[in-house]
Amino acid sequence: MGTSSLPGADDSQRSRGPSRRSLLIGGGVAALGVATGAYVRGRTGSVGIGETAVAVSPFGDHQAGIARPNTPQPHTHVAVCDASGVTTRAQLSARLEDASNVIVALVGATAVADSAEASAPGEAGDLTVTVGLGPRLAVLWDADSPVQEALPAFAGDETIALENNGGDVLISACATDAAVLTEAVTRVAAALDAAPPRWEQFGFRAPGEGTVARNPLGFFDGIAVPRTEEDVDANVWIPSGSAAGGTVAVIRQLRLDVESFASLAQSDQEATIGRHKATGAPLTGGDMMDDVNLQAKTPEGDFITPARSHARAAHPSFTGSNLMLRRGYAYNNGPMEDGKDDEGLLFVCFQREVDDFVRTQLRMDEQDDLMQYVTAVSSGVFLVLPGFSPDTPLGATSA
Repeated sequence: MGTSSLPGADDSQRSRGPSRRSLLIGGGVAALGVATGAYVRGRTGSVGIGETAVAVSPFGDHQAGIARPNTPQPHTHVAVCDASGVTTRAQLSARLEDASNVIVALVGATAVADSAEASAPGEAGDLTVTVGLGPRLAVLWDADSPVQEALPAFAGDETIALENNGGDVLISACATDAAVLTEAVTRVAAALDAAPPRWEQFGFRAPGEGTVARNPLGFFDGIAVPRTEEDVDANVWIPSGSAAGGTVAVIRQLRLDVESFASLAQSDQEATIGRHKATGAPLTGGDMMDDVNLQAKTPEGDFITPARSHARAAHPSFTGSNLMLRRGYAYNNGPMEDGKDDEGLLFVCFQREVDDFVRTQLRMDEQDDLMQYVTAVSSGVFLVLPGFSPDTPLGATSA
């Protein structure tokens, strides 16, 4: 899929599309339904909306698609693009307003009620579209932006192709119906005058409740995250400044060597992860949602949660990091030249500060045995702007 730039001369001559008010009054809804196709083996075509697809309003203090809906939709289409023609704050503001209008039109009249979640799906079901700005545009938007520069290079990042590192714009569309995603990404990218994607990826989630679902390695993921509204406020949303109500998104496409990991005995798999495969419970006992007891030892004096396990290496107590809200998706692009599948995890996390992720990843590079089965394919950090309203478009909170 490629996106196209909007035609057009300078901003004074550029058609900015219908007004926000006319979209709301007229209930303008895009003609959706461009099939995404069989983008992963075993999960072909689109999934019907069904009774559980609850429409999600695009409006609020925070953009949809981060903490709303609580259980992530089963399909996503993520694209990272450049917007080289956007060089002034006025240009950026205009594009962000256009993107706001397009998002409202895409989601449809049913979901633009005042409530955060409408009672029934519109034509686009539970579609959410989340927009983030890479370092260049984030600083253009606000010189004091929490996102100032690209992520540092982590161990193994030399494998990432230049075009798959960084980027100006993150567009993340999620829905129960996979058929609406490509149209959403394409139209929002066009509104932002974004070039064809540097990289893009379709993803899917296994069934689950809340952020928890099995990952391609067969283990439950998304367990240690902020859960209550108070925890999300304390760990995810930027508390002050122009970006208050926004958040920092890190996205990394991680190819997993599922075949090699699966060849391990289950006990060795569990020692690498630090949790039981069947239940997600810590090796130290309890239920899935219980925290790992990092101090518990065997009678022989060994840590029950191994010293180089993922659960120990990524634990925030070692880095002083806030909790990260993770909403990852699996992907499978089929066989590569070596016969193994190009499959893995589209890792997405939201946090207050870039350093919450950076400190965690640096420790994992040093201490986590799981990393030997992980190859980074794409990477970027983005300022996810605060939410918007019928009268205040995306980005209007910047000074």
